[in-house]
Amino acid sequence: MQIIIITTVVITVIGICVGAGLVFTNKKFYVEVDERESAVREVLPGNNCGACGYAGCDAMAAAIAAGDAPVNGCPVGGTAVAEKIGEIMGVSADAVERKVAFVRCKGNCEVTHNQGNYIGVKDCRTAALSGMYVSDCDYGCLGFGSCVNVCPQQAIRVVDGVAIVDPSKCIACGLCVKTCPRGLIELVPEKNQVRVQCSNKDKGPQVKKVCSAGCIGCSLCVRQCEAGAITVENNLAHVNYEACTQCGKCVSKCPAKVITSPVQKEEVSA
Repeated sequence: MQIIIITTVVITVIGICVGAGLVFTNKKFYVEVDERESAVREVLPGNNCGACGYAGCDAMAAAIAAGDAPVNGCPVGGTAVAEKIGEIMGVSADAVERKVAFVRCKGNCEVTHNQGNYIGVKDCRTAALSGMYVSDCDYGCLGFGSCVNVCPQQAIRVVDGVAIVDPSKCIACGLCVKTCPRGLIELVPEKNQVRVQCSNKDKGPQVKKVCSAGCIGCSLCVRQCEAGAITVENNLAHVNYEACTQCGKCVSKCPAKVITSPVQKEEVSA
């Protein structure tokens, strides 16, 4: 009986000492957490996609609370989230321009051809690392759907060998942008309806050999644009979305019909 009492007392004393040590350590090394950081974290959507430029929502919340990131820095949350964070931080949130993913390739099965049958893992990154050029165009969409696999909203699918984005589902997380091994996907302002659906930087004659829908760098679009929103660099047309007035003159004059409006929702869901 005496052994049990002694054991109980020893365990109790040890427990008290450990508890006191934990309390002391907690007070000694306590790091005060900004309550606003927790509040901001609760508002953020929680995708942890990294589209904001930070490692995840926790890092983004800490940056906003510290004043190192803007309250409207979350592209996924958009204006609604920005306004809530602005209320928490006591600042006004400017409207966030909604963006969507856009695939800069129009080279489907009707306008280009495959050099051979790829036998391997059906993944764009794997195919690119193999060094094999699947299609005639070295710049075009590989069509194996790596972007499809990483999209959390199922906003992308491959149609006739080319990835197509449904803008109504896209949350601009940027995962598809990071995944595409050829860098064909970019985030563009949703309101801008004029985009160049090609990434081929070869000269016109070479482009026509591999894809009948490719940009030939003819500069007709440049001459048509009164706003100076289009330039041709490395044989490829580029649109300055901030300067573009969406008059549509470049779209109607492009001989390759590669300057186009985004794919309509009904085409994607067909």
